[in-house]
Amino acid sequence: MTATTLPTICKDLDGDDRWLSVHKRFVQECKEKDPDVMFVGDCILESLQFTEYWNSHFVPMHCLNFSIRNDRIQNVLWRLQNGELENVRPKAIVLHVGTNNISDSAEEVVEGMLELVKTIRGKLPDVYIVIPTLLPRGHQPNALRDKNGAVNQLLKERLVGMNKVQIVCVDSGLIQSDGTISHHDMFDYLNLTNVGCKKVFEPVWDLLQQILTENEKERDLTPSE
Repeated sequence: MTATTLPTICKDLDGDDRWLSVHKRFVQECKEKDPDVMFVGDCILESLQFTEYWNSHFVPMHCLNFSIRNDRIQNVLWRLQNGELENVRPKAIVLHVGTNNISDSAEEVVEGMLELVKTIRGKLPDVYIVIPTLLPRGHQPNALRDKNGAVNQLLKERLVGMNKVQIVCVDSGLIQSDGTISHHDMFDYLNLTNVGCKKVFEPVWDLLQQILTENEKERDLTPSE
């Protein structure tokens, strides 16, 4: 077992216990709401919900967003094993985490991601798991950007043949011809602007539309009692 596959509570670095409070709110929302889609992960998904693209495209899908800014894989794993998948039956889960696992190797990040997929599948056997690729980061080419690319390639290979698990390439158009990333797409070269969100999450939205539509068709084909 590596660090990435060991469920871990996020350290209370500020002394106000915000992380655990947010987790408890998520668990409560599971009891009160009935989402068709759940977003689970880190800063990329957390900041998405404050964009125009989220409001115009994802809100109508009946989504819950259970993402916390600085989470690493082991923090998300702990959250999912401690109530954030209870009392809900979403049709799809969008999972993005790993870019904050700075000190872990690409192989360790992939092992952690596979443990998350296993955990989700164990609690929600029929849910469709959508995994956007880790985004490039940093204004200029750098080692962390290279590692995220390696994670994406390894994860694609490991997910081949898994039922209802799909990795979606979302970094098209972010890296410019000179290897740099524009602040118009990623304002701090990690998190996305409104423009960047549209570029990145359009293929995710397209896939979710297909998943939800297929579910509707299956329901229509069910004989009436």
